[in-house]
Amino acid sequence: MKKMALVLAAVLASGMILTACGGSGKSGTAGGETQKTEAAGNTTAGGLDLAVQIGPDPETIDPALNSTADAANMILHAFETLMTFDKDNQVIPGQAESYDVSDDGLTYTFHLREGLKWSDGSDLTAEDFVYSWKRLADPATAAPYGADMLSMVKGYEEAADGNLDALAVTAPDAKTFVVELASPCVYFDKIITHATMVPVKKDVVEAKGDQWSLTPDTYVSNGPLKMIEWVPGSHITFAKNENYWDAQKVTLNTLKFVLMEDANAAYSAYQTGEVQMIKDIPTDEIPSLQGTPDYHLDPRMATSYTIFNVTKAPFDNALVRRALSLAIDRDYVANTVMAGTVVPATNFVGPGISDEESGSSFEEITRKLNGGDFFHVSNYEEDLTKAKELLAEAGYPNGEGFPMIEYMTNEAGYNKPIAEYLQSAWSELGVRMDIKIVEWSTFAPTRRAGDFQTARGGWVYDYDDPSNMLNLFTTESGNNDGKYSNPEVDSLLKQARDTADKTEHYEKLHKAETMILEDAPISPLVYSSDYYLQRPELKGTWHSPYGFWFFTQATME
Repeated sequence: MKKMALVLAAVLASGMILTACGGSGKSGTAGGETQKTEAAGNTTAGGLDLAVQIGPDPETIDPALNSTADAANMILHAFETLMTFDKDNQVIPGQAESYDVSDDGLTYTFHLREGLKWSDGSDLTAEDFVYSWKRLADPATAAPYGADMLSMVKGYEEAADGNLDALAVTAPDAKTFVVELASPCVYFDKIITHATMVPVKKDVVEAKGDQWSLTPDTYVSNGPLKMIEWVPGSHITFAKNENYWDAQKVTLNTLKFVLMEDANAAYSAYQTGEVQMIKDIPTDEIPSLQGTPDYHLDPRMATSYTIFNVTKAPFDNALVRRALSLAIDRDYVANTVMAGTVVPATNFVGPGISDEESGSSFEEITRKLNGGDFFHVSNYEEDLTKAKELLAEAGYPNGEGFPMIEYMTNEAGYNKPIAEYLQSAWSELGVRMDIKIVEWSTFAPTRRAGDFQTARGGWVYDYDDPSNMLNLFTTESGNNDGKYSNPEVDSLLKQARDTADKTEHYEKLHKAETMILEDAPISPLVYSSDYYLQRPELKGTWHSPYGFWFFTQATME
């Protein structure tokens, strides 16, 4: 065994990393009534009571079922994975104080910390991880991330067919959790930081079923905070978890997530002092806010795009999809429609994502390999000309005979102006488009079900590897909303996943990205950023390039 003992590091927050599909949906408690526990009166005196806005009611805060960023931001304050990330985006110990990797790279042995507890005070053991990972693989759970997170684990395919005992995760003793891989995975240390990989408490989950995550009494967690109140449509409040292993580092008394979908309401709450940080800002206010101490524009590893449902005509034709994609002026979208808050997408995988060498850029290597970018951002007319040629080749010269299409989006941020721009841009091809605006609570499940023609999409990386976003387009991915399927892409991504050779890993990923761009199941628009308002006197928080805010060590000057 080659030892990978990790120095015990102060954990700023639980650091779970989760995908961003553009916001959150709506859920609530049974009967829609306020749910509160006695823990509300047992918080630490002298701590900070902080209120923030990061979105509306979450569709779910069950770690296995969530696939949105704002719900993830709640989950990551309540739970902790085996390993986590610090403010410098480095993998550090979480629930495990160290781990070993076998010489062949196939066996990971995690050594849990002494005295780990659940928020209800009961003991947390390695068996809790065994149960939780098998629950993630269980087809009855229908976790959108199951295949993405566990497909490299030995026995996953059998587990996904219902034989959960086949999944090679074991607990030789209460403090040791062992994972056997089917093949080496060069980014497994990053995979295990994902929020779906947290432990959940077996007795409460099995007793309450899909209701376990809806009330403070049963939302038992293992991270820095614990839920104490949920008022649907109003707020979810968390308090310091005195049973967390590093509770002495938590400066918060309570953290209140004020649930708002409307940016104007969020901005008003910020102006009146109801909240100290807001994620959603009215876009027409941004020009006047830029340059003020409250305004922040932070990069994140993310791409926003348009999704085409390849199962529905005319989007079952790759020529049509490529034509619509090339007809978009990405520089105009980034710098005019979105007021310079983002960067125009030149490929699919954007800046900040590493390649094989330390400090390298996958995007820059893509540019070298392909002799330039896929989208000619500085020469839009060239792409538009090509778009018209492709549409004619597809049988729709100048849009003749092309059916009316529908684009679905929710209204947050720049989503509506982008929809209106696409409507205008595609009209240059002779294509007519209706815009369907729905609330997030409807949008998220409708898109996931594939009940659309074309829709807004986006992805924030869960870990620093291009596979995290490219794997969205495997046939079996639970997040493949457009139902794209290409056996060659599946094969390339599987080879990239299974190899222990980093050079081969990235070579396969570059080939897969090029193939996806040519097939155009999606149309990359911009590389996203997070723009938000935060009180200048609020210190000790940090923003991660994965699109999360960490508040557990916040102080107020």
